[in-house]
Amino acid sequence: MPRFTLGELRTVATRALANAGANAEMAEATARALVRADAQGLPSHGVSRVLQYTTHLKNGRVDGTAVPRVVRAKGGAVLVDAGSGLAFPACALAVTAAIARARVFGVAFAAVTNSHHFGVAAYHLEPVGAAGMVGLALGNSPSAMPVAGGKRPLLGTNPIAAVFPRRNAAPLTIDLSLSEVARGKLMIAAKEGKAIPAGWALDRDGNPTTDPKAGLDGSMLPMGGTKGAMLALIVELLVTTLTGAAIGFEASSFFVDDGNRPRLGQAFLVVDPDALAGRDVYLARAEALIAEMTKDAGVRLPGYRRHALAAKAVEEGVEIPLALADQLARLAG
Repeated sequence: MPRFTLGELRTVATRALANAGANAEMAEATARALVRADAQGLPSHGVSRVLQYTTHLKNGRVDGTAVPRVVRAKGGAVLVDAGSGLAFPACALAVTAAIARARVFGVAFAAVTNSHHFGVAAYHLEPVGAAGMVGLALGNSPSAMPVAGGKRPLLGTNPIAAVFPRRNAAPLTIDLSLSEVARGKLMIAAKEGKAIPAGWALDRDGNPTTDPKAGLDGSMLPMGGTKGAMLALIVELLVTTLTGAAIGFEASSFFVDDGNRPRLGQAFLVVDPDALAGRDVYLARAEALIAEMTKDAGVRLPGYRRHALAAKAVEEGVEIPLALADQLARLAG
């Protein structure tokens, strides 16, 4: 597989997005986020998404001219309208506003409406951790999972991420979607003609299946059964009812070329430790827990593998499949 420096990959991704109609801010912010995902060993959310995003731009599912703006603000609450553009500039605006308001009010909740796929949820919290604050990120997605007791896909896989800064160390970063496995694993199994384990998906009739194609045509199962479904419902409600964003079943799948503008929602909660027990107490408590966790040899701190891979990628670049490199080169002109 060909290897690219991170700068080379950002350049080709930015050009491809711009050629498809994204404005400069949108193209650059999106390329930075996608390349960061590749650097962290998350290729399903890396530059492979450029192919999807450029198709959505060309087909009108994304407005490439959109400029995100704050449409409501009150105390520690902010609502950003992404204008049906790609999500990354709007999320950056929301996170910046949340950090600033948390400094004033101690806590801030910044939400985004009329948005699109927001990539790796934890990516958006990197500035929060760098600011020494605790953060949560939530987002919905086109319907892929049933509610508890249901058979039809109504909710998205609805990722949740959190960041907890540390004393003299990289933050803990927790990132998960609420399906039993990522939908991308079904896509890979379908391409390779392999079966999937029972418990991953249902077919379109609501029956358990080990056929990845039937699962993609049906619905993903939530992790932890009913508990996972309830968590997904909480996320769905938080990012739609408070923002006016589309509910998962109202948004066309990301994995089809034609369809509506998803108009999804995201939300970011930022807390300044100084507003509560104080930064020293926060750091002492966090380090006490981490010290106890790491007494067991098998414990890996969440996010640290991503930190290590990203640092390595700065020095060595990243590899992407040759077919993807050729496609990106054509899109970039």
